This record gives sequence, C-alpha cells and structure tokens, in this order.
Amino acid sequence: MKKLKKFVLPLIILLIYIALAIWMPSIAKSSTKVTLDYFKEMAIILPPVFILMGLIEAWIPKNKIEKWLGKDSGIKGAIISIALGTLPTGPLYVAFPMTASLLRSGASVNNMVLFLGSWAALKIPQLMIEIKFLGLAFTLLRFTLTLLALILIGFLMDFVLKKSPDKTWQSSTNKN
Repeated sequence: MKKLKKFVLPLIILLIYIALAIWMPSIAKSSTKVTLDYFKEMAIILPPVFILMGLIEAWIPKNKIEKWLGKDSGIKGAIISIALGTLPTGPLYVAFPMTASLLRSGASVNNMVLFLGSWAALKIPQLMIEIKFLGLAFTLLRFTLTLLALILIGFLMDFVLKKSPDKTWQSSTNKN
C-alpha cells in the first residue's frame, strides 16, 4: 500500500487522460501533444544540468561555496547569487536541482532565494525586452521593487527555517 501511495498522482493523471480520451478526444489529443513536447524539452535540458551539477560539486570545494554563498558571505554572497540568477536564459525548473546542490554544499537559504528569484524575474534578456517595450523607467522600478521583495523573502525564509529547522528534505536527497 505504501508503494501505491507514491503513484497516486500519476494514476489520477492517467485516469483524467483516459476520461478525456473517451469524452473529449480532441482535448485529450492536444493535451497529450503538450505533455510529450514538455517531456522532450526536459529530456534535452535536464541531463546536461545534472552533469553540470556533478562537475560543480566535484570541481568547487564545499568550503569555497560556503565562503562565497554561505551564511557568513554577507553582501558579497547576495551579489554573487543575484548575478548567477540573472545570467541564465533557461527555464526555471533547471534552477531547482542546482539550488538543491548548492544548499547541500553549504549555500545559505537567503542566497538561494535570491538566486531562484533572480532567475525567475531578473534575467538580463528579460530586462532588455522589458526596456524595449515598457521603457527604462518602468524596468528600473520593477527591477528595484522585485529585488527588494526578494531580499525580504530571503530573510523571511531564513528566519522561518531557523525557527523550524526541518532538514529531512536534505537527508532524503542525499540518499538518491
């Protein structure tokens, strides 16, 4: 029964697909196409990301990551996190395994919130498009407000996790 619980969500999705195929075949067909396209995209993008994560863990010693991105890295760690988050152009789901790897290597929660938030909302290519269509003043205001919100969220997450330090997620990812 415990093994079956792991497959509850995929089974529900399968049942939904079957129901769609019976009652709304056109929607089922388009939904299946979107799912397969998304799966192909992930199959192309994620393997290089996992290789990169392994290389980072092998090439960059844990004490360097703690020094650059750890709790005591201060403003320098925040700047590095923001810079690393603004450079990539890939989808956000690529950043989550990288963040988990950096957290296991000693990066602070605050800096990883800044990294993820920057990846999601402060990417340089996105900012260039925003400047073109919405103007420099709007882009600077949105950038500043987003950055302030990310800093606040980072401190809040750090505070909450210090109050309730549940590290089971970290030990479960190390077993795999």
